[in-house]
Amino acid sequence: MLSRGDLTDNEWTVLKPLLPTSNGRCGRWRDHRQVINGIIHRLGTGCQWRQLPARFGPWQTIHKRHMLWSADGTWERLLQHAQAVADAGGGIDWNIKIDSTSIRAHQHTAGAPTKPAGASVKKGHAQTGSMHEALGRSRGGFTTKIHLSADGKCRPLSLLITPGQRADCTQFEAVMDKIRVPRLDLGRPRRLPDSVSADRAYSNSPIRTYLRRRGIRHTIPEKSDTKSARLRRGSHGGRPPGFDATRYKARNTVERAINKIKQFRGVATRYDKRGYIYLGTVTATALLIWLRS
Repeated sequence: MLSRGDLTDNEWTVLKPLLPTSNGRCGRWRDHRQVINGIIHRLGTGCQWRQLPARFGPWQTIHKRHMLWSADGTWERLLQHAQAVADAGGGIDWNIKIDSTSIRAHQHTAGAPTKPAGASVKKGHAQTGSMHEALGRSRGGFTTKIHLSADGKCRPLSLLITPGQRADCTQFEAVMDKIRVPRLDLGRPRRLPDSVSADRAYSNSPIRTYLRRRGIRHTIPEKSDTKSARLRRGSHGGRPPGFDATRYKARNTVERAINKIKQFRGVATRYDKRGYIYLGTVTATALLIWLRS
C-alpha cells in the first residue's frame, strides 16, 4: 500500500527504464522503488537518515544510494528526462524566469571531511562539491544559496548552489548554461529559451550583452543608479534598455517555483554536509515537481 508521498504507478513507469539494473559487483540493486520512496520521505520530513521508517529498508542503503546518485549525475539525468517528456508534448513554457533563494544551513552541516567529494564513485563522474561545500557565513550563520531558472509553469529548469553570500548576478550565465532539455527523438538538446525575465539584481551590462548575443528577448528593470548615470552622460549614455511591464508581471512564477521547492523540509533547511549531496537533494525535489505537475 502506498503512503503519502510515495511514487505512484505512473511516476514509477517514467523512472523505471532509466535506472541501473546492476550494481557493478555481480549483484543487483535493492528495489529502486522502495529506496526512492525512502529518499522522498526524507525530502519531505527532513528527518535524519537513521530515523527512516523500517518499511523503506536499511537506512544505510538509502543514504548511500542518494549519495551515489548525487555524485554521478543520476538525479540530473532523471530530471532532464522528465523535462524532455514534457517538452515533447509541448508542455514547457519557454518564457523563463531566473532568481535565487537563501537556505539556512543546520549547524550539523559544518565539519565535512576534507577528502574530495564523490571519492567513492568512479573516476570521471561529476564531483562538483570538491572545490567547496557551498556554505557561506552571514549574520544568521551558515547559509547556502540556490540559483535557478523556472519555466512559465513554476517548474525548475536548471539549478546550482553557491555559498549564501554570493551575488545573484555572478551566477546568471552558469544558470543559463545549465539549461539542457534533451529531445526524445533525434536532435540537439534545447538550451535557449524564448525570453528571460529577472529582477534588478541581474541588471548589468555583461548580462544584457550575453542575452543580446544569443538573440534572447529579456525583461530586466534598470537600476536607479544606473539610470541616473546614463542620464548624466546625456547622448553619450546610450538608449535605455527595453522593458516590457506586462511580461515582467509574470516573474512571480519563479517565486512560486521556489515556494514549491521549499515545501520539502529537507530542502528548506540544509542538513547535508557535502555540497554535491545537497545539490542532489534539490535536484531530486525538482524531479518530483516535474513528475507531479
